[in-house]
Amino acid sequence: MRLTSLAVAVALSCAVPAAARTPPAPPSASTAQPADVASPEAIVTALYDVISGDAGVERDWDRFRSLFHPTARLMPSGVNREGVGVARSITPDEYIERSGPVLMRDGFHEREIARTSERFGHMVHVWSTYDSVHSQSDAAPFMRGINSIQLFHDGSRWWILSVYWLAETPDTPIPPEYLPAG
Repeated sequence: MRLTSLAVAVALSCAVPAAARTPPAPPSASTAQPADVASPEAIVTALYDVISGDAGVERDWDRFRSLFHPTARLMPSGVNREGVGVARSITPDEYIERSGPVLMRDGFHEREIARTSERFGHMVHVWSTYDSVHSQSDAAPFMRGINSIQLFHDGSRWWILSVYWLAETPDTPIPPEYLPAG
């Protein structure tokens, strides 16, 4: 009986990675604005707000970093020239390095147009449908897609664990259930 209990204890300790048993390290950037991390809705709104701006407008990258858990990843996905689905995983800092200059040069406003969320305990999964324009005065978006956002609550605030996205294409239109009602 004692050996069985030990085997169960070992199995359970292996099932939960060490990183999950220890509290997360504080974010490397400034402390998050409490209103930005107070709810799942607030943190998603803050994410869209912080990456959006006209050409020539610097983004608040410290605010951006403060939304993400220290282990967070952003995962752009799509189809390559050979028609094969691809995805890559980058850190928030790699996103800033790669996308920041383009956002500043061209202007970029990503707007949430529909949302579906599911929650279990401290986990929330958000399907956030977006459209994108270079300037808020643009007549029509140049792109639409869906962000799959995973959120985590640590007992005191919400964190973004991952943002995985796919832009709409003629071959992959956004399903009606992920578009605004009406």
